Amino acid sequence: MKRFLATVAIGALLVSAAPGQRGALAETPADQLVVAFNMSNVLTMDPAAITGGETVQILNNVYDSLVSLNPETLALEPRLAESWEIAPDNMSVTFHLRKDVTFASGNPLTAEDVAYSLKRLLKLSQAQASMLTSRGFDAEQADAQFVAKDEHTFVLTLPAPDDPKLIMMVLAEAGRGSILDSKLVQENETDGDMGAAFLTNNSAGSGAYTLNNWRANEYVILTRNDAFWGDTPEMKRVLMRHLPESQTQRLGLEQGDIDVGFSLAAPDLRGLEKNEQITVESVPSAGFYYLAVSMKDERYADPKVREALRYLIDYDGINGAIMPYFGVKRQQPINSYVFAALPDPGYALDVEKAKALLAEAGYPDGFETTLRVISTQEFLDSATAIQATLAQAGIKAEIITGDGGQIYGAMRERSFELLVGRGGGGQQPHPDSNLRAMAYNPDNSDEAKLTNYQNWRTSFFDEALNGMIESALVEPDADKQATMYEDIQRKMEELVMSIQPFSERVVTAAYQSDVHGVVVDPWTSRFEDVTKER
Repeated sequence: MKRFLATVAIGALLVSAAPGQRGALAETPADQLVVAFNMSNVLTMDPAAITGGETVQILNNVYDSLVSLNPETLALEPRLAESWEIAPDNMSVTFHLRKDVTFASGNPLTAEDVAYSLKRLLKLSQAQASMLTSRGFDAEQADAQFVAKDEHTFVLTLPAPDDPKLIMMVLAEAGRGSILDSKLVQENETDGDMGAAFLTNNSAGSGAYTLNNWRANEYVILTRNDAFWGDTPEMKRVLMRHLPESQTQRLGLEQGDIDVGFSLAAPDLRGLEKNEQITVESVPSAGFYYLAVSMKDERYADPKVREALRYLIDYDGINGAIMPYFGVKRQQPINSYVFAALPDPGYALDVEKAKALLAEAGYPDGFETTLRVISTQEFLDSATAIQATLAQAGIKAEIITGDGGQIYGAMRERSFELLVGRGGGGQQPHPDSNLRAMAYNPDNSDEAKLTNYQNWRTSFFDEALNGMIESALVEPDADKQATMYEDIQRKMEELVMSIQPFSERVVTAAYQSDVHGVVVDPWTSRFEDVTKER
């Protein structure tokens, strides 16, 4: 409650209520957006070093990217680049930049700023560089890969055959795709740090807002950028408060002291849905909730046992009772909003079929096993439900709980039996984003330590499947590529993979019903189009 009252106090200091407007404890000012979220993972404002969706959600408003993803369709759209051409050989993309863009500093934005930003990303080699380096981009070759052809023409050259649309999707995200004011950054270099110290607490962007102030685990204040090239945002300021307690966010929404809550628990969301003044909205997001097995265990190396597990998950029950606000039923390994995604195969709880498959595998009476899960509520409740349906077929699963480091640590060490988890790529709306996480495993040896690949974590390896994924990625014909991705999903169903999704992740926010233009998904969220009916 002390933290909540501090929120109100700062909001009152930032803006003055308009004449006749209700006090700050009853309604936020008409030209300010007050947002509550959990900023525990917000450690820096340097786009090259950020981690997590929360910081992406902040910096989407501060920095522009060459392209953006439409929040509803996830289609690529112009941002700083008003148009682009992909070369016939799919090995380069030429971007034509807007000519009317200045940074918040007043410096004009040019192709040199784009080249500098991407080269800086690779040279610093921090968190946000990994997606590009994993696709062959290299700091030593950056001068050839990122070229300012002229003041408003930027050419990106791929280091290896790839899908340029996927690379563009990667660069649509704040952090790795953020374009910096190179002149301002270089003016604030310290001991050759490429502006890292300066950008920890300051911004150098061209977005709709500038970073006014932030305090770790307290608040972020964004101020409208009057030099913004787009339509002038209605909100002059955005106050983003660290309010990790769901009940505090709910109280603030009910009293009108905050406009949007981004990290609320299911009981509070259910309560807010009954309030006509509050809108609760869920949208698809990246990845899945799943049941994973370790192929190092001889029982789960048997495809009959893995197939039995498919029929020992109560998909409808879990998604109906446990997953509202967190997930919706999904059994395919590709997110439903991605091109070439097939409909679900229609698995359902079928204990008798599972028993028959276990008997064929030599386990007519089932067996004992362990089931690992983090102690967060929706994970634990899902694991408990799966434990109950496994028991109906004679599989006695002991639940082992812990934090993320303990549970996913065991998975990364390939030292587990069963595990309920969440992951599976999907940050980019492209099948390869899911498949690299869920199906691809180029080296199944323990020494490879390919912990980013969940298929490596589960010790599942299929050389033919790897080849199909690699071939589909570089297919230039869009129709052929979609067909290839459909074939991959059918192949995975035949193989009976080591990871069985049961729910596609959704993210949920609650906001005042007189606030419009809220984008719920943090990966595409921007506040520039938010308006209020006041």
